[in-house]
Amino acid sequence: MLAADEIRALAADIESDRVERTVSTTDTDKFREAICAFANDMPGHGKPGYLLIGVEDGGAIPGVQTSNLDQFLRKLSDRRDDGKIEPIPSMEVYKVDVAPGVVVVVVEVHPADAPPVRASGRIHIRVGPRKATAGREEERRLTERRISRSSEWDGRPCPGATVADLAIDEIRSVYFPSVVAPDILAHNQRTLEEQLASLRLFDPGAAGPTNGGVVAFGLDPLGFVPGAYVQFVRFEGTTMSDAASDSRRVTGSLATQLREIEPLLRANIRVSRVAETELRFSDRPDYPLAALRELVFNALMHRSYEVGNAPVRILWFSDRIEIQNSGGLYGHVTPETFGTVPAYRNPVIAGVMHGLGYVDKWGTGVARARAALKANGNPLPAFDFQPSVFQVTVRVGS
Repeated sequence: MLAADEIRALAADIESDRVERTVSTTDTDKFREAICAFANDMPGHGKPGYLLIGVEDGGAIPGVQTSNLDQFLRKLSDRRDDGKIEPIPSMEVYKVDVAPGVVVVVVEVHPADAPPVRASGRIHIRVGPRKATAGREEERRLTERRISRSSEWDGRPCPGATVADLAIDEIRSVYFPSVVAPDILAHNQRTLEEQLASLRLFDPGAAGPTNGGVVAFGLDPLGFVPGAYVQFVRFEGTTMSDAASDSRRVTGSLATQLREIEPLLRANIRVSRVAETELRFSDRPDYPLAALRELVFNALMHRSYEVGNAPVRILWFSDRIEIQNSGGLYGHVTPETFGTVPAYRNPVIAGVMHGLGYVDKWGTGVARARAALKANGNPLPAFDFQPSVFQVTVRVGS
């Protein structure tokens, strides 16, 4: 956290490429662009960049002019998780009293581990003291920087896979337009491999797709990742020894699975007619589709592909649904903070799900599922955290 004298020094250094100054409290797009540019850290400082709100371009410090400072701080913090900056930046938002009655709001942004970072489909960078949109060469350098740091499974090259193993037509027609700004896409002179690498679907060093690229858009993901499918079973009783009335294996790319999951869930939800008054009735599903959708998508996003070859399982009993995926809690998430603190075992896959519109805001799926279950009269979901298996159980309402 910066001290008052450090803020005064940064405000005065108008040539610095680690500082953005503004007195506006409403220019949301400018805030996102600054956060994105600092996260990309094009100069390679390896140090935070600072958006100073309440500081003029020339270095004068009039302070933040707002009637509700706490609300403004919350809105700034929400920029991190609103889904318009991808991948999620590491940042802190705080206020500093630099003089009596003069407050500066600081957005401190740390360099991203997995650049390039995009804001509303554009890669913003710092070129000296100004912002710019990354060109082909800058994008390539950021991509290479990410590859050299990559430790997540879905960012590593998939052994034996080539570009021919990807559904290129779908990527070009559906995915690229959803994650790259239209004007950037229209004037793109990058090769296909460069475009894929920028979105973490291709590893230039290995000259092949990443694991995440194969899972998300592979023509035959199971040929490379045996557990990359969903197993659905509906039992007519409360145990796995009861007769199964339906059993399906949802295969194909993740993009294909996401399209097929929602109709499958909807087809198995049963709706009852409930009397509200003598003359008024309403239809109530035994499970809200919105909750099941969020919990299954959460399992697909966070499952571990390195722990065995088990698929995501949806076990639908007469009194409950159990959704299982391999891999326990990840990163700094604990049982106490689960559902409120986001951490991504598979950032490439998470980015694809967000780009395709299956994830709205980062880290809010569990909260939305809980809210939907409560509104429908179901008990809240029960989570079982094991070292190598994660399970959520949803029960029928009373």
